[in-house]
Amino acid sequence: MYKIGQSTDIHPFKENRKLILGGVEIPYHKGLDGHSDADALLHAIAEAILGALGMKDLGHLFDDSDEKTTNISSLIILKEVYKIMVEKGYEINNVDSLIIIEEPKMKNYLDKMVHNIAFTLNCEESCINVKATCAEKLGFIGEKKGVAAQAVVLLKKVKNNESN
Repeated sequence: MYKIGQSTDIHPFKENRKLILGGVEIPYHKGLDGHSDADALLHAIAEAILGALGMKDLGHLFDDSDEKTTNISSLIILKEVYKIMVEKGYEINNVDSLIIIEEPKMKNYLDKMVHNIAFTLNCEESCINVKATCAEKLGFIGEKKGVAAQAVVLLKKVKNNESN
């Protein structure tokens, strides 16, 4: 049995923050604003997994008013979602994701992002795809005010589980 989920995450740029996408720190003069490290790519993937499982959005698991999760690495968030997925008897079949960002260019970081995501989700790198595009100077992304990320996740049932 398969289940599919999709999600989009958006974060504005902010001064004096690190830019982290796919668990990779990327040299840039701004980072993303958010309660955690604001890794829009990992948030989109984690929430797509939750969607495939028929669960509520990421904010229900990681409340942005909880001081314990302030500046938390989104790799930790993704790992927690992975644990829920495994408890429900699923594994990753594949992830297809997209970062929409005007600058900086992502091509030198995509392989490391794939590695980080595959490692965190305990799957082969061949199961993970991360792409990047720009907004051709249109909208808030094109004006270099923020980033969006999208993800589609296909989960595969690996064991009989009465809760699903």
